[in-house]
Amino acid sequence: MTRIAIDAMGGDYAPAAIVDGAVWAAHDYNVPIELVGKEDEIKAELDRIAKKGINSNRGGYYVHKIKVDLSKLDIKITHAEEVIEMGEAVGQAIRKKKKSSIVLAVDAVAKGSSDAVVAAGSTGAAMASSLFGLGRLSGIERPAIALTLPTVKKPFMLLDAGANSTCTPNMLYQFALMGSTFVKSVYGYQDPRVGVLNIGEEAGKGNELVQTTYKMLEENKDGMNFIGNIEGKEIFKGMCDVIVCDGFVGNVALKTVEGSSSMLFEMIKQEFGCNIVSKIIGLIAKPFMKKIYRRINYEEFGGALLLGVKGITIIAHGRSTSYAIKNAVRVAKEAVESGVNKKITEFFK
Repeated sequence: MTRIAIDAMGGDYAPAAIVDGAVWAAHDYNVPIELVGKEDEIKAELDRIAKKGINSNRGGYYVHKIKVDLSKLDIKITHAEEVIEMGEAVGQAIRKKKKSSIVLAVDAVAKGSSDAVVAAGSTGAAMASSLFGLGRLSGIERPAIALTLPTVKKPFMLLDAGANSTCTPNMLYQFALMGSTFVKSVYGYQDPRVGVLNIGEEAGKGNELVQTTYKMLEENKDGMNFIGNIEGKEIFKGMCDVIVCDGFVGNVALKTVEGSSSMLFEMIKQEFGCNIVSKIIGLIAKPFMKKIYRRINYEEFGGALLLGVKGITIIAHGRSTSYAIKNAVRVAKEAVESGVNKKITEFFK
């Protein structure tokens, strides 16, 4: 069975939310789990769960407790003496803290005791540990952070979302291939549409990077359904299944979207609370607002996949609740069982 290694010490709410989410996933998806971190703290959280149940937090608020029988779940603990903190220099921290939770979680995949790793701590540490500990897939120039985002129709994949601030056209071409292969294998999309994020639709728009990438994708599709450039205003209209860009542009786009959606929901809350009439309207609208929030909530998608390494690494949001971790484990399990890395490698033989 597919076993998922989880950095139990990474994330704003670690280890409590991480262990809750891991146990929740083990319970719901019948997936074996390897919790990597400080053994005494992990055991304390498991004892709490055994007595009181899982704290199922979604969207930052408490939902309900879930009772589980831990004796029926396949959960192992791997002790890690150290933790790489968010503010540490990644390269130096990995060299000095070879017994840190993220390094040992990746090492579990490299040695075969687990099949994938989920990490909600330092993104840089997760990326670097995976790159050095697992290596790149044959033929891949650089791995990319592949992030699933919602649209008005169905989710799409954006890559690179922050791994490589400087890219070559060949790297973007490889991102397109990896993203297309992933959504076919894991999401079951038929003939996924691939677009290049640009400042205009025309082939001659944008800088040299996107213009050259456009030509490469148009001339050498390798079975990809390349539909051309896509502008930022069109990202969430559902016109593409895979959108490629360099990591600098992708990360700026991602953070802008996060900030905009937070602002929008905050403004709606303010308007619904300004007087008695709006409060009544707010109460009526609450069920519908919850449905909308669920569709755009990052927790539903679990985390971003680091595509291009010899293994499966899921990078979860630093603010991940137990629900987000549960879904990150689901994505990891699906990625392993789909054999997506083998399919990607076949293109570069």
